[in-house]
Amino acid sequence: MSRRWAVLILIFFGILISYVDRGNLGIAAVEIMREFGFSPALMGTLLSCFFWTYGAAQFPAGMVVDRFGIRRTYATAFLAWSLASASIGLAVGLGSILTSRLVLGLAEAVGPLASIAFIRRNFSPSEQGLPTAIYIAGQSLGPAAGAWAGTVLLEALGWRSVFIITGLAALVWLPPWWLLAPRGGAKAPAASHATPPAPEWSRVLMSAGFWVLTGCVFLQSYFWYFMLTWAPAYLRLTHHYGAAEMGRVMAIPMASMTVTTIAGGVLADRTAQRWSAPVRARLLFSAGGYLGASSFLLLRAAPDRSWVLPILLVSMCCVGVANSNFWALAQAAAPSKLIGRAIGYLNMVGQAAGAAAPLITGWLLGPRNDFTVAIAIAGLCPLITGLALWITGAARMEGLRDALAPVGSAR
Repeated sequence: MSRRWAVLILIFFGILISYVDRGNLGIAAVEIMREFGFSPALMGTLLSCFFWTYGAAQFPAGMVVDRFGIRRTYATAFLAWSLASASIGLAVGLGSILTSRLVLGLAEAVGPLASIAFIRRNFSPSEQGLPTAIYIAGQSLGPAAGAWAGTVLLEALGWRSVFIITGLAALVWLPPWWLLAPRGGAKAPAASHATPPAPEWSRVLMSAGFWVLTGCVFLQSYFWYFMLTWAPAYLRLTHHYGAAEMGRVMAIPMASMTVTTIAGGVLADRTAQRWSAPVRARLLFSAGGYLGASSFLLLRAAPDRSWVLPILLVSMCCVGVANSNFWALAQAAAPSKLIGRAIGYLNMVGQAAGAAAPLITGWLLGPRNDFTVAIAIAGLCPLITGLALWITGAARMEGLRDALAPVGSAR
């Protein structure tokens, strides 16, 4: 196995661990609400606050990744977020949970940027589908693993063990990362040592691709973070699943999503090579996947809880196909030298949605814990995303890449 694939495996496990840590609060939400007497609105604030610092740190973290490289930056961030996650198990009230979640969000901001930067700089555009799919698979397998392990720990040892054990056990990731990850920052283009010209921002802002990517990131992130933050409580409060049943119903769709994520990346790579049109192929798979994910709306019409698992399974499998290709599409629209900042911007937009989804949901639930409107809003997000990508087309996305091209010679 080549070194770049070994690092990619570590990137997969790093992002998996980050999603376990950020999702633990959703798994333990009902128990924490009962112990501390938190209302749904207050719990929504705690679920949201992770995204305040996570989103605000995206662009600065991208600059740090571009400047100092991924080895030291990612290792430091990983250590900080693991300890922050574990500290929630020692919480004594609102303030301590809030502080730990804010630190967790700040530190985890580095992970996606370092991951995408490594893929962009070490794999050509025609082969980025599979590496990106492997990275995205960590985002789906993480919640699956967290739902399974979290509910086992929750029932056996209580909610505090969920945070302490998963947070500290993850530190075994650090030594192999330090050994294998590339050293140094981004390499300058060999042909010239001059500072590349700035992009013509008027062209960027007038590009339909820029606004479509921005809007789609927000919408698909709203849906995804609703799933991570409030879906476990939805299963327990609306359909009255026990902790173990909830873990199973969350884990199966998320684990299945991992398979479709990788399959979608491989099929899109082959389609891109056959058509000699990577952007067109990524758009096709992304739009189709998000349209399929809107099957989530069927939960509003489900006659009983036996429908819940099949609906979630179909929706999450479609999200897997869409997400891997959407982020490969985003990479294709950014120059290699500024990939950290470009993805940092998109992640910043996504985390604004991450902050909004749990807050809005918490407010909508009210004293009756009614999820009807919240499910409708979340389900419409992938539907609108798929339609927007389909209508935009490859030519407008390539127009965004052309607008950004003056930033650097490497595309």
